[in-house]
Amino acid sequence: MRDNDRVTSATRKPEPPAAATRPRLIATDLDGTLLRDDKSVSPRTVAALAAAEKAGIEVFFVTGRPARWMDVVSAHVHGHGLAICGNGAAVVDLHGGPGRHRFVKVRELPQENALDAVRLLREAAPGTVYAVEQTYGFHQEPAYPKLHMEDPDDLLPAEEILAPGGRAAAEPVLKILAFHPELDPDGFLTLARLAIGDRANVTRSSPSALLEISGPDVSKASTLALCCAERGISHEEVVAFGDMPNDVEMLTWAGRSYAMGNAHPDVVAAASGRTVANNDDGVAVVIERMLADLP
Repeated sequence: MRDNDRVTSATRKPEPPAAATRPRLIATDLDGTLLRDDKSVSPRTVAALAAAEKAGIEVFFVTGRPARWMDVVSAHVHGHGLAICGNGAAVVDLHGGPGRHRFVKVRELPQENALDAVRLLREAAPGTVYAVEQTYGFHQEPAYPKLHMEDPDDLLPAEEILAPGGRAAAEPVLKILAFHPELDPDGFLTLARLAIGDRANVTRSSPSALLEISGPDVSKASTLALCCAERGISHEEVVAFGDMPNDVEMLTWAGRSYAMGNAHPDVVAAASGRTVANNDDGVAVVIERMLADLP
């Protein structure tokens, strides 16, 4: 199912958390947040997630990862089994286990917008190289560095990959990855947002100058808002966790939100609270306290 509907309620000003509001959903980023630096889920965190589900609180993994990289948490899904992948570009059912996931919702980057984003950023930041992430496929330019866990399907210029009838034509494009070998990561993000404008949503989750370009209005927050609306869950009933700029909108939208102890300064500013670092089980610390405070 493809869904590019606009979601206008996915970004709001932070409000003081309402202690009396019983949480109904936990939304957590993975890398740098739920996962330790070695990409493991600690036994303490596994126990905390299971306890939340037992208490009737749904858990959503909300990540920039593609669906095929979700094996790291597929053993820890409960209940609905859904995860938001690709920074909101896809909702995936993980119940089938690694390699057997099912796409429930896809919010693709339209071809025209993708080509515009590549052109505009090439003009604004010469030396930028690209990769293209699809529901199943992954393509990259020859100069794009080895940054990911897999070999690409093709080594071609982005314009050729994204052209009508090109290699990306057979399935939806979820996001474009743009890497610059020299620019400061935050400076590159600001430059790209100014250059691309409303043609696409631009964010980042890597410590390097690697940007993630999605469809207009597609973000972790907007897709999480859609999933919550389908369940009759308000933003006040959501508790969110994150550490990087791609989490900012989600943390701003949620009724209660926590920046990790290792979080980017923009994340700290956006969140309503703060917890300890990912390597110290910061998500579990908050969940344990939250469950202890439930009536």
